[in-house]
Amino acid sequence: MENSRTLTPRRVGLFGGTFDPIHHGHLAIAEEVRVSLELNEMFFIPAGHPPHKPGRVITPVEQRLAMLELAIATNPHFSISLVEVDRPGPSYLVDTLHILREQWGNEIELYFVVGWDSLEELHTWYNPLGILAQLTFLVAVARPGYVEENEYNKQLEARLPGITQRLLVVQAPRLDISSTELRRRVASGKPIKYQVPDAVESYIFQHNLYQTGQ
Repeated sequence: MENSRTLTPRRVGLFGGTFDPIHHGHLAIAEEVRVSLELNEMFFIPAGHPPHKPGRVITPVEQRLAMLELAIATNPHFSISLVEVDRPGPSYLVDTLHILREQWGNEIELYFVVGWDSLEELHTWYNPLGILAQLTFLVAVARPGYVEENEYNKQLEARLPGITQRLLVVQAPRLDISSTELRRRVASGKPIKYQVPDAVESYIFQHNLYQTGQ
């Protein structure tokens, strides 16, 4: 007798970044996307050697990873992938997706989360067509006041053909927090409580991170 049950593909979110440090803005977006799109799991992918940030001193990956682990510890749907940490050289997204596809198989659905700035710059990334080919959907966090505009989508499509067919836009809480500003605040002796999880705040001060400004 033929099995009539249809297996639902595993739906996985991917959230890449330097996470230097991870903060509540990252976490709020990740959870909103996960729930809105009914994803099974959200993987944070800390960059080993981010190619988009030349010239800036990056906190050692071991410490960024430790803060990330502390930040997601209370959410059973959040996990960490070390795919970019474990390989040498620049962390190009197209290579990351290829490795994840090899590990997880082509039947899994991959949803990669980007901010609006990254969406508009995606055509400048290394092998952007290769990125789109491996994703189920590209998930953009909507800018304030965004409504779907045909003219805007045409501009995206002109820069990167095929992007609008893979694009989902999610409205998510926008907490005005940036890792750059957090590092500056620590360096100047200003508080960061309530902008990062308590455990991350404690880790930063216990390990004297960002004291000289980065």
